[in-house]
Amino acid sequence: MTQGVLDVDDTNFESQILKADKPALVDFWAPWCGPCKAIAPVITELEKAYGDRIIFARCNVDTSPNTPTQYSIRAIPTLILFQNGKVVDQIVGAVPKSHLEEAVKKIL
Repeated sequence: MTQGVLDVDDTNFESQILKADKPALVDFWAPWCGPCKAIAPVITELEKAYGDRIIFARCNVDTSPNTPTQYSIRAIPTLILFQNGKVVDQIVGAVPKSHLEEAVKKIL
């Protein structure tokens, strides 16, 4: 059973993502960002397909500025794949679903 796309912020990023017992894909986004809105439904689709094996989360860069700064995020959307608390892949921009699905499959 999947849990849906999790909202994370500066206060819970470490506990929810870095210390998680499974890999995580985090979408760094903002409400005013057009490409972020375009990619959000794709992430929801992937969460429904793979959410039992990987955490799907999103972090609003406007309300949680420390976490994006820590990962040197300069453009959004930026999607980062984490495994065992470490960055294993990073995708910048609104990319096709097939590209994201390939990255997810690689980490599983």
